[in-house]
Amino acid sequence: MSTSHFTTWLAFQKSRRLAASIYNLCKTFPPAEKYALTDQVLRSSRSVCANLAECYAKRRYPKHFIAKLTDCAGENHETEVWLMFARDHGYISRGHHTSYQAACEEVSRLLSYMQRNPEKFVGKAEKAKRKA
Repeated sequence: MSTSHFTTWLAFQKSRRLAASIYNLCKTFPPAEKYALTDQVLRSSRSVCANLAECYAKRRYPKHFIAKLTDCAGENHETEVWLMFARDHGYISRGHHTSYQAACEEVSRLLSYMQRNPEKFVGKAEKAKRKA
């Protein structure tokens, strides 16, 4: 079985790496946060990847593609907020938070690029694949 093309997108790779790192971070959070902060930050970080997969499925329809990218961006920003709360509550240091913030910002830039240039993701290369 071949891998879907979306897994080659840099935005997917970076957001997946970030979600995996957040998963490991959440193991250090107090049990009292299991259904609050931990659950929320895990869901939002993983949702960026899941929405990118949905983008790929909707690539034939540029407006739908861009709408799903907007969802990705929203989930990424939500992840930033949950990480701020983790820092505010002392679950991560300011230094670690700065690293996570930089990773979120990098994903945000990649998503913005995709939104500004959807033809690079739904254009000629995708049309050629459909004809094959």
